[in-house]
Amino acid sequence: MYTDTDRCVRAVRSKDARFDGWFFTAVRTTGIYCRPSCPAVPPKVENMTFLPSAAACQQAGFRACKRCRPDTSPGSPEWNARADAVARAMRLIQDGVVDREGVPGLAARLGYSTRQVERQLNAELGAGPLALARAQRAQTARLLIETSGLPMGDVAFAAGFSSIRTFNETVREVFALAPGELRLRAEKANRHVPRVPGSIILRLPYRAPLNPDNLFGHLVATAVPGVEEWRAGAYRRTLRLPYGTGVVALSPQPDHIGCQLALTDLRDLTIAISRCRWMLDLDADPEAVDEQLRADPLLAPLVDKAPGRRVPRTVDAAEFAVRAVLGQQVSTAAARTHAARLVTAYGEPVADPDPEGGLTHLFPSPQALAALDPQSLALPASRRTTLTTLVGALADGSLPLGIDSDWEAARAQLNALPGFGPWTTEVIAMRALGDPDAFLPSDLGVRRAAKELGLPSTPAALTARAAGWRPWRAYAVQYLWATDAHPINHLPV
Repeated sequence: MYTDTDRCVRAVRSKDARFDGWFFTAVRTTGIYCRPSCPAVPPKVENMTFLPSAAACQQAGFRACKRCRPDTSPGSPEWNARADAVARAMRLIQDGVVDREGVPGLAARLGYSTRQVERQLNAELGAGPLALARAQRAQTARLLIETSGLPMGDVAFAAGFSSIRTFNETVREVFALAPGELRLRAEKANRHVPRVPGSIILRLPYRAPLNPDNLFGHLVATAVPGVEEWRAGAYRRTLRLPYGTGVVALSPQPDHIGCQLALTDLRDLTIAISRCRWMLDLDADPEAVDEQLRADPLLAPLVDKAPGRRVPRTVDAAEFAVRAVLGQQVSTAAARTHAARLVTAYGEPVADPDPEGGLTHLFPSPQALAALDPQSLALPASRRTTLTTLVGALADGSLPLGIDSDWEAARAQLNALPGFGPWTTEVIAMRALGDPDAFLPSDLGVRRAAKELGLPSTPAALTARAAGWRPWRAYAVQYLWATDAHPINHLPV
């Protein structure tokens, strides 16, 4: 979009928050860059230049606006709606792969050479993987400076910087303030906000509208005891992260998602935030989704009634795949019971930072589940085979599932496993891999809703009708599910 100057100028003049993250406005006369919705008086058109990423702005020598804080705007929805190399690379960079494995590690995961990855990212985003990772480190540093009392040296290394000197130089360059000045400003602005010892409290932005009912309702209704819970108006769960473990509490607010994180290693902060945003689908573009679905006159009333539905995802694709198999042809309660037994037997114990909380374990890893005795599972023999085959493929790496997965290749691998039909494959593609066009025409709830609305109710006919909903069929499923009184559609009390 950043190449369409007229459209960008209109968005800046109208201060349209829907375009935050789509592009950034760099002002040549002041040397700063802003999000489109910046409350400041818009600059003259001849002084504006539009860039596709915060990293590109920083690489060009612009510093972040202190009023609109463009480095904290929602991510571009393109990276979650596409499965090409650039989109997969962006999802991996947001997940901290460059900091952990370097550019060669990023390229290896994508199946390209480092030169090809750098060329593609520079062509589309105006910055290479190192610049994009640097911009993310700067944002993480700002979060730690403003939300924790850590010494600056600890902040520097937790944010991923290799030295305190590099940390100081980057913060000054990006924010035009020294780290100590950033903390002083934040303390003045947040002097009345209580600080929870050992926790980092954040606000996760999103593009409005957002309907939290099905989003949090689904996560809570299917929550595995010991791993997830709803308490005090927040969805809480344990996290397995590259450097340690964590517990997150996420609460829907009118203009943001409240996020409270407790981490055993602060180097996991960026990854934890990225995975929470992914789980809640916060970088979606609801205006584009709802506009497409409203074009169908039978879906339009559902969209108009409660716009902004998101697709509830997961923080761990392998975990969700296991849970999807456990949920085959059984009730939500039965699936939770099966999962809870696995957690008790094979999950890794964790300490809940809240003394009144009920979180006790991480969901077991594929490697831990590979040791399970199939006969101990209270499942039909065929489903035991399905589960053990899946776990074995996940544990040995022959079935890589994650945010960087090629959606169609992953579908082909899943369909080749015994006991995997269209429903299981598509629900994994939707909620674990993030394919916005995944579709469940054979799902009982979808078929029931389709029949009530006057849509075709047979899988083949419904799939044909749903061609007009592409590429947002996963969101159409959320609207169809919402016609039912099932707990997944209601925000818990």
